[in-house]
Amino acid sequence: MVETTGGGPGDGTAEVLDRPLPDGVRRRVVQIVSDGFGGLTMAELPAQLRQYARFAPNRRAKFAGNAMAAALETDTLFRQRIGEKLREAQPELAGALDSGSPPPAADPLDVAAAAYVLRPTGWVKLVTAAGEEALRADAERADEESRAELERLREELDRAREQTRGETERLRTELETAKKEAESLHRKLRAALSDVKRGEAALRKLQAETEAGRAEGQAHVSAAESESRRLKARLGEVEAALEASRRAAREGRSVEDMRLRLLLDTVLEAAQGLRRELALPPVSLRPADTVDAVEPGRMTPKDIAARALSEHDPAVLDQLLALPQAHLVVDGYNVTKTGYPQMPLEKQRLRLLGQLSQLAAQTGAEVTCVFDGAELAAPVLLAPPRGVRVLFSKPGVTADELIRQLVRAEPPGRPVIVASTDREVADGVARAGARPVASAMLLKRLS
Repeated sequence: MVETTGGGPGDGTAEVLDRPLPDGVRRRVVQIVSDGFGGLTMAELPAQLRQYARFAPNRRAKFAGNAMAAALETDTLFRQRIGEKLREAQPELAGALDSGSPPPAADPLDVAAAAYVLRPTGWVKLVTAAGEEALRADAERADEESRAELERLREELDRAREQTRGETERLRTELETAKKEAESLHRKLRAALSDVKRGEAALRKLQAETEAGRAEGQAHVSAAESESRRLKARLGEVEAALEASRRAAREGRSVEDMRLRLLLDTVLEAAQGLRRELALPPVSLRPADTVDAVEPGRMTPKDIAARALSEHDPAVLDQLLALPQAHLVVDGYNVTKTGYPQMPLEKQRLRLLGQLSQLAAQTGAEVTCVFDGAELAAPVLLAPPRGVRVLFSKPGVTADELIRQLVRAEPPGRPVIVASTDREVADGVARAGARPVASAMLLKRLS
């Protein structure tokens, strides 16, 4: 339907398209605008299209197609400028449209797109006719494709049928051949089965005779093996009991001898130290001299008490380590985390062990430093310093329990000093006969 809004005769600008522009025509219109787009200056372009001025024609048609179609429809001046570019590019087509007789050999879509841009008289009919022609062409093309596809499928079906017939004949021939071969094999199999049955009968008879002899021999062998196993088991038990008895005797004697010798050395050195300390004359002591009293000019009990060492004085630790056969057991991480907790564990261990090595060299005491193995992500590669025994607790065993085991391993009477701030550790080793001292006292002595 064409509506007229007051245009002059021979002028198609008053005509209005009453339906959407066909897709094929719209694509040709966008291509015409894109081709003529590059010949316009920036000022001649509508404001919404200036951002696409530097695009290539194909890229411009792809990304600015909708914007160009809208500008062509709403901006009359822009459409006229595009029409001028079209007249320059296709003068024959433009002249034919102006005269009202489009070229008969021209593509209807090109004719409709040019008519839409140039707007000659009757352009709406050209666009409508082009859309109908495009739909008819599409329908004919689809019909041709359907017929071609149907013909192709028929040919494939015929070929498949022919192949099926040939394959069926071949399979039928093979089946007949297989049946004949199967009958021949059945006859051979029956003959072979007859021979096998006769052989099986002879084999069963031979096996029966062999089994009888084997059973008799096996009975004798079993009786001999049973007796041999019994004698070997008895011999193994006797040897194991003898070895266990020897091992227990060796270990028991070795441990007890070590504990007894260590205790004896402790008692002898303590007695010698006491003799040196007291420096008693052999016969100068009299019974009256044993009476506790204060003689004129001597210190009173208050003076003596004032000179006693404080419980937290590091000199107390020196006195304990000066005892004969003294053994100092150190709760490693308890001491390092009391003195320098900000350092990494590796540096804590190295610093403490270096100080303990100096202490062992100064006092001559036996020194054992215990670290908790649960603190470690992997085994520690550590060379213990001279004079210091370094132990890590096993998985599932705490350092506190390892310290208590070390104390219990010592013979009663040997001076054992345990350096730890842990109250549970201190109470436990005190009940076992050891002397606990605070970690702070050891740190003062080491510093």
